Amino acid sequence: QVHLVESGGGLVQAGGSLRLSCAASGRTRSGRTFSTATMGWFRQAPGKEREFVATIDRSGGVTYSSDSVKGRFTISRDNAKNTVYLQMNSLKPEDTAVYYCAAKWLAIETILTNQYQYDYWGQGTQVTVSL
Repeated sequence: QVHLVESGGGLVQAGGSLRLSCAASGRTRSGRTFSTATMGWFRQAPGKEREFVATIDRSGGVTYSSDSVKGRFTISRDNAKNTVYLQMNSLKPEDTAVYYCAAKWLAIETILTNQYQYDYWGQGTQVTVSL
């Protein structure tokens, strides 16, 4: 069983920064572990659907972010620590949301933006950006 636990959320003023972490533990039924998973960050604001934020391939060599966060948010991972990060800079009130990390094991090393293809999800961490 795979478990994902997000942390690092909180209340921050506009223009500030936060770093979210997502710690993974366990393995899939086929024995796969974090270092071979494609990871993603998603967010859901009140009254809105969950949306894609950023994704990273298993080695960390390829990343992709949504247009709304590009240039402000950076996804990274440390496979030795079984952790994926989301560094969020220049935060805006519209970034307020619950942020979720997700994992997917794919046959090839690639990124994944479609939330419906991810198999494992964390419980989320709240990020609130005030004016």
